[in-house]
Amino acid sequence: MVDDDELKKLRGAPLPAHGAEARAQALAAAMAAFDEKIETAPQGMAARPRLTSRALTLWREIMQKKLIATPAIAGLVALPIAGYTAFHLMQEQRGAPEAGIPVTETLADKPVATKQDAAAVAQSQAQPADEASPAQPAIAPAAPAPKPEFSAADGRLTAAPRSGLIRMKHAEAKPAAPAQAPMMESESADAVARNSANTTLTAEPLAAPMPAPMPGDVMAPSQENRDRIQDFKTNPVRSAKEDSVSTFSIDVDTASYSYVRRSLKEGLLPQADTVRVEEMVNYFPYDWKGPTEAKTPFNTTVSVMPAPWNAQHKLMHVAIKGYDMQPAVQPKANLVFLIDVSGSMDEPDKLPLLKSAFRLLVNKLKADDTVSIVTYAGDVGTVLEPTKAAERDKILRAIDTLTPGGSTAGEAGIREAYRLAQKSFVKGGVNRVMLATDGDFNVGQSDDDDLKRLIEKERGTGVFLSVFGFGSGNLNDQMMQTIAQNGNGTAAYIDTLAEAEKVLVQEATSTLFPIAKDVKIQVEFNPDKVSEYRLIGYETRALNREDFNNDRVDAGEIGSGHSVTAIYELTPKGAPQQVDDLRYGEAATSNGGVANADEYAFVKIRYKLPEEDTSKLITTPVTGTNEVASFDAASTDQRFSVAVAAFGQKLRDEDATATFGYDRIQEIANAARGADPFGYRAEFLSLVRLAAAMK
Repeated sequence: MVDDDELKKLRGAPLPAHGAEARAQALAAAMAAFDEKIETAPQGMAARPRLTSRALTLWREIMQKKLIATPAIAGLVALPIAGYTAFHLMQEQRGAPEAGIPVTETLADKPVATKQDAAAVAQSQAQPADEASPAQPAIAPAAPAPKPEFSAADGRLTAAPRSGLIRMKHAEAKPAAPAQAPMMESESADAVARNSANTTLTAEPLAAPMPAPMPGDVMAPSQENRDRIQDFKTNPVRSAKEDSVSTFSIDVDTASYSYVRRSLKEGLLPQADTVRVEEMVNYFPYDWKGPTEAKTPFNTTVSVMPAPWNAQHKLMHVAIKGYDMQPAVQPKANLVFLIDVSGSMDEPDKLPLLKSAFRLLVNKLKADDTVSIVTYAGDVGTVLEPTKAAERDKILRAIDTLTPGGSTAGEAGIREAYRLAQKSFVKGGVNRVMLATDGDFNVGQSDDDDLKRLIEKERGTGVFLSVFGFGSGNLNDQMMQTIAQNGNGTAAYIDTLAEAEKVLVQEATSTLFPIAKDVKIQVEFNPDKVSEYRLIGYETRALNREDFNNDRVDAGEIGSGHSVTAIYELTPKGAPQQVDDLRYGEAATSNGGVANADEYAFVKIRYKLPEEDTSKLITTPVTGTNEVASFDAASTDQRFSVAVAAFGQKLRDEDATATFGYDRIQEIANAARGADPFGYRAEFLSLVRLAAAMK
């Protein structure tokens, strides 16, 4: 044995010098071993075998050893081990690239490294501690992912274009040691951290074509929008000398405003044809002066004021206010709820919202009112026979049982609803079918003209029809307008429970109880005072001049307390005109020479009482006494309604308001906000701000 003294002597002895011959032999042996290893490796194989985990080795040994006596015992033992091994294989090999495939990633996509991750990297490259370390990659921060872009052309948010692939390349490094020793799995990951501190990765865009997208890169296709919207052209500017008479039916529908509101709140500018300016203006309650007694169904107020978007033009503002019927004298109501329960209604903003909306209406009815419920899908069913509103719980239970499914047998449903309405018809009362749908009539008479003829026929029996639209992506707005206009009813779009409360609770009397039907307006302009005029909105309600005196021509109805507003833009005589005067002689159509020289126009309104078939006439001359000196001198409600009209024209991208900014609309509306107990006007201001941000 060697004692301690000998060991101390050896430790203190100087090291012998390196022999040149021994050094050369060692290097030659190392190079020979390296060449032999390279030559025997198969073509295409990595420099050394792929790293495998202990779990994989364990699994191989278990499967190769024949130590289990019976298949039953083998299954019991192998099953949990197989599960354990499979779990670790997936954890360790998830996302691992194959040999020879370059790794492409950015720092924004790279998760935080764990110790296991670092150890796995450390196994791929090892070096002696006393050798100089080669330069290792230090990852440069990746550019942030591109943000979605907003398209001003259609108001939609679109995904930003994908940037080019990023290739990560190593910076020039010192030569590595010729030989490498494999690292054990248990080795600490700290070496990886040390190596990465000296490495730089740079990114350069590839000019090569993009590879096929991976599943995570593919965007889910957006749901197809199959809304059917009635298209129309904006009313043109007309010469008062050539065409001095304007005739149209009133419109008390509000569906367009709700549809526009939903679009804006979803971050989309509405399609132009979904914006019906008169429906937006008439969405809001106004405190117009109404009649003082029931025998006069409504009162008319006409004002002339400067146009805020054109200092050389004027606006003629026509406001109608219906008589507000007191609850004590309201007639009995016979209502049939015709509810679409087809498969397309199986969305949160459709049938569930519909059920909540009609529950609100049921709670508003008087005890002696009658309710029936008809549903339609693939088949038509009578959910509730005519039932008095006193049995409120029974009606509400029937509503709660509604479930969606099937196609849409709209025609058969309407026929059944009319049958029930006739079964419990109330003479002298309100008999109305209330259709609630997303508008998907795809079985039966799906043609709008066929539906129009069916509803016109039933209208003659005294049963009117109103339409309530729900949801989007499948909304048949064109069908809703056709049914409402020909059914002596109204069309509303309900997108929230708050809107349902407005239409079916706050405005229940005007929605259910008509005070006048077939209401038409005809305005004759005096060419000596007005060169040109343009009716703002009401494009889908235009009538022929001869239709005004024809009592067989259908028109709109006014409900109890309803307000209706119509606005004309006028070019006064002497102001610049868009339409040139005729060169040869006077216009072919004479104004009759009956208008007084100081009159701007002569307004005529024709209507029928609900139980009568002969119309009555109201006339109002518009003179200088109807004019206000400045726009600010107009009433609060008048200025607010003009702001809404400007907003509607702006959304339709009309020439008249092309240079009139959203800021001016907001300024006018905010100054004319007035009393706003339900927050409708405050909401309008928020919509103006949203639209301005999207332009």
